[in-house]
Amino acid sequence: MSDRFPILEPEYLVLQARARDLADRCLPHADRADESDSVDAEVLALLKDSGLAAVQVPAKYGGEFESPDSLAVTVVREQLAAASSHVDSLFAMQGIGSYAIAVGGTDEIREQWLPRVARMEAIAALALTEPEVGSDLKSLSTTIAEDGHDVIIRGTKSFITNGGDADYYCVLGKEDVNGRSGYSLVLVPANTSGVRTSRPYQIMAPHVLGDIEFDNVRVPNTHRLGEPGRGFALVLATLATFRVSVAGAALGTAQAALDDALAHTTTRKQFDSPLARLGPIPQMLAMSWTEIEMARAFTYQVARAAASDPRGSLDLSSMAKIGATEVTGRVVDRSVQMMGRFGLVRGSRIERLYRAARPMRVYEGATEVLLDSLSKQLIKEHSR
Repeated sequence: MSDRFPILEPEYLVLQARARDLADRCLPHADRADESDSVDAEVLALLKDSGLAAVQVPAKYGGEFESPDSLAVTVVREQLAAASSHVDSLFAMQGIGSYAIAVGGTDEIREQWLPRVARMEAIAALALTEPEVGSDLKSLSTTIAEDGHDVIIRGTKSFITNGGDADYYCVLGKEDVNGRSGYSLVLVPANTSGVRTSRPYQIMAPHVLGDIEFDNVRVPNTHRLGEPGRGFALVLATLATFRVSVAGAALGTAQAALDDALAHTTTRKQFDSPLARLGPIPQMLAMSWTEIEMARAFTYQVARAAASDPRGSLDLSSMAKIGATEVTGRVVDRSVQMMGRFGLVRGSRIERLYRAARPMRVYEGATEVLLDSLSKQLIKEHSR
């Protein structure tokens, strides 16, 4: 990464160094962990020992910042993703799966779970998608109903990160409130009666994913997160805070791919010259460097904005996510091309990076879905 521009304040540079140290310690385990569909014990222990999960939780509950800081999360994910998609995902989900608790949980629920999240003693998860529902969350079929002092959850969630290994799930479901249909969010401990998990699939870049069935699951009414029928507001707040961090993870992946391509092309000779000086290779290297630096500068600026005004920055976060993940797809593909047959070797880092880069353009908002939303907003603002 270029240090030419002072685009990070000292406290974030310290955090970046801590994350880089964790990434270096995870790298020897990446070949194994990144092919696992369950939480890797050694990587989990390293993340726990680093203390970095504390940046995801408010200081009042053992965190490092007054509230979760988008730039801090983005900076950490950039370093972790360069080494291991597994540790990056574990780190990211501690924030994505606990933000609704920090914002909408009761004092009792916050005190019970957030310190454990900060210490990596509880693995977090957010259960939104369903077998037939992805981006169109308002079509979900999971239901939440109040029954005396309890709420009852019925339904199935699918493709849930940390599914099967999480200690709790923040579950979004439909609920009728005062005769009107709304969407509520409820915290469900994983050991609650009626919670069943399965792992029916594995994606191209193996990931801790599971389906979660909630069969008449009953939890106390105090497990609600936010007001009944207003769960979507918490989901949007979560996305506004953490979507930009996907851009950070993408940048780390792109930088690692460029580093591998640069190491290969400057040391391997053909026709008595390094590859880095032959044919289109110099332009491919330079274009990759340019795109990464442009995406990084924008991502950091958006992460700063999201840290101070999450909801007002959701459109910018979407732009950063689109831009960085699309750049990463191009950079990783170029890197494989520049490395020739060596870029195709199964089990090599560049092969892992190639597979890890592709899902980034799908999860937490597919490129086309986000572009559609942005275009509608652009047209609306133009029409004012």
